[in-house]
Amino acid sequence: MRITATALVAFLLLLCGAPQAFADGAMAGADIHVAQTLGARELTVVLRRVDAVPGPLRVNVITHAGSQPGRLSLRLVPTGVGSVSGPRTESATSVELRDRPGSHDATLTVSLPGPQELVIDNTARIPFVVPVSVLSPAERVTYGGFVAAGVLLFVSLVVSVKARRSWLALVPGGGVVAALAVAVTAALLSASTPAPPVPGEDIDATVDNVLDPYSTRPQSTVDESRPPVNVLVSVQDGVELTLRLVDGASGRPVDDLLIHDSALAHLLIVPPSGALRHLHPVRVAPGEYRVHLDAPEPGYHAVSVEIARRGGGVQLLRSATGFTLPGTPRPAVPTTETVRAEGGSPTTITARMSEKRDLQPWLGMVGHLIIVGPLPEEPEVGRAAASSATWSHVHHMAPLTRGGAGGLPDETVAAYGPEVSFTHTFTSPGRYRAWIQAEREYSLMTKPVEIVVAPGKEPR
Repeated sequence: MRITATALVAFLLLLCGAPQAFADGAMAGADIHVAQTLGARELTVVLRRVDAVPGPLRVNVITHAGSQPGRLSLRLVPTGVGSVSGPRTESATSVELRDRPGSHDATLTVSLPGPQELVIDNTARIPFVVPVSVLSPAERVTYGGFVAAGVLLFVSLVVSVKARRSWLALVPGGGVVAALAVAVTAALLSASTPAPPVPGEDIDATVDNVLDPYSTRPQSTVDESRPPVNVLVSVQDGVELTLRLVDGASGRPVDDLLIHDSALAHLLIVPPSGALRHLHPVRVAPGEYRVHLDAPEPGYHAVSVEIARRGGGVQLLRSATGFTLPGTPRPAVPTTETVRAEGGSPTTITARMSEKRDLQPWLGMVGHLIIVGPLPEEPEVGRAAASSATWSHVHHMAPLTRGGAGGLPDETVAAYGPEVSFTHTFTSPGRYRAWIQAEREYSLMTKPVEIVVAPGKEPR
């Protein structure tokens, strides 16, 4: 009888332990990484997953080489309508940025689940969702079955020791087996059983938050389509660039962006010299993003913005106007090498960015390749890029890691490289300009490359 009880204990621990590990890794969410160009600082804001509400929200602010030291204010503002168990309260703190790049830690308090905004220096507003923790009826039965099995197992042990007739222990022992059977059956059914709505909250938002806790806005369970987005560009005082994202059908501000490749928006600016700028404007209002241009160049600038819209997929937007700053344009920055390719065939482009394996994943990727072309004969690279038919953004992926943002490794891990490789197919012959980007020692390196694409072979 004691051997049977021991076997039941081991079986119970096995059943109770394994699902918990899976749920913690796959169901409880992951960290969120959001790149922000805030003033002259290039930051990566990491929101660590929230395990309990109310509870702490741990924030890591990663600074890069050249970022100024100083104090950064953080404020957590719940933005959902209604409440589950009490009033929505704000939480505020500050973090001291050191004069050397790296991670800086802060902790805020999440009062309730649902939509939130992290406000940085009263300027940038990062929207995100704290998932609503709800249990389906099947999950409740699962936990209840395990609890009942544990209680009955204890009773069975007591009876087997105290009772004169050992067969009496079979009664609670049978209950243990029955409770485990019910718990295991309910656990198998729980994967296909939808979670119930939370009282006091919007039903659609509750279901959406459970389905996708990583989005900046709750995702719909319906496969919705979204029209293209138009981007309007304006410059104030030659240094403050404002982007307004407008729905192509309604003309209303677009405020349903998702965090895509660790940013809400990837801004690509090609100035006259061809020295690419890859920035991440901060959200200051619905559909409005702003970025500071440090040491801007005079002349014409081509502008492209990469976003991911809820229900609309990834969109690479092109500004029809770009912007022009007064003054004499600088001469073009020479490329470091020339790559030969053939139209219509996959081409692999490899660049050595370090002498050892010390590259860090920037925006979740070991390397980025941005391609513009074919370029017309134009002395200013910015004007040539504006009239090019192709803008492409290719990645050298990092290996997936458990617990990262969408399985991506943390930026503080310097263990990749020293080479980065990309594969791209050019559809049109001509001269292209490309930029290979990678991060090392918290400093972004950009290597300009010329790509000459020959006409592909005619099919027979």
